[in-house]
Amino acid sequence: MRKTALTIAGSDSSGGAGIQADIKTMMANGVYAMSAITALTAQNTTGVTAILNATPEFLGQELDSVFTDIFPDAVKIGMVSDGELIRVIAEKLKQYQAKNIVVDPVMVATSGARLISEDAIGTLKKELFPLAAVLTPNIPEAEELTGMQIRSAEDMIAAAKQIAEEYQCAVLCKGGHQLNDANDLLYANGSYQWFCGKRINNPNTHGTGCTLSSAIASNLAKGYDLETSVERAKDYISGALSAMLDLGAGSGPMDHGFAISNQYTQEKEV
Repeated sequence: MRKTALTIAGSDSSGGAGIQADIKTMMANGVYAMSAITALTAQNTTGVTAILNATPEFLGQELDSVFTDIFPDAVKIGMVSDGELIRVIAEKLKQYQAKNIVVDPVMVATSGARLISEDAIGTLKKELFPLAAVLTPNIPEAEELTGMQIRSAEDMIAAAKQIAEEYQCAVLCKGGHQLNDANDLLYANGSYQWFCGKRINNPNTHGTGCTLSSAIASNLAKGYDLETSVERAKDYISGALSAMLDLGAGSGPMDHGFAISNQYTQEKEV
């Protein structure tokens, strides 16, 4: 039986982030991917121009459809910009006793566009964070969640510890943003571990957060422990960035299928 994973997130019409990145990542990491779409976004590598949220009723029906038929071995939650949608997700996850929940607290797009309302952040903290096996904030998101200024590796440890203790879950505080670039900190069960990544000189980083959290969820679904899942996910991200895909006029997507090579991926010979 193939292991399964569910992504609950927004759609990215340019395919580099959100639901599209999640499904590509899950497939590339060997699990069967399912989705519940929280919002449609009109976006590309240069920015987000419009967001259309799903209704709470419809999102609930999406989740019912998945959980009552193909129960996911892991769940990744990405962009949810509305408090009522967050409450529906939390209700359904508790109803179906979902496991291996990875929450990527998406607040700002790579392009800088804000993706969540201020009032929804409070609902996210109250309803979803306590259900998570692991949260995966980047530096700006960790600052938003703690009220801290994060300027050093020690600050990352302090912020991750604060978040982990407040919500009783593991926290992967992601480096980058000119601080501790490519090095991520996992704080779990009162101790921390650094995951050092190689610096890849690639400006096309659209969807890296979505991709990393989906890769972690995929590995949890396959039965790996959290530390191993993070390590494997970081290796996958490094490979996707190293492929040096270059599409679009802005911060372009990675090559999620860099490791997939067979007769069906070959281009026509000229």
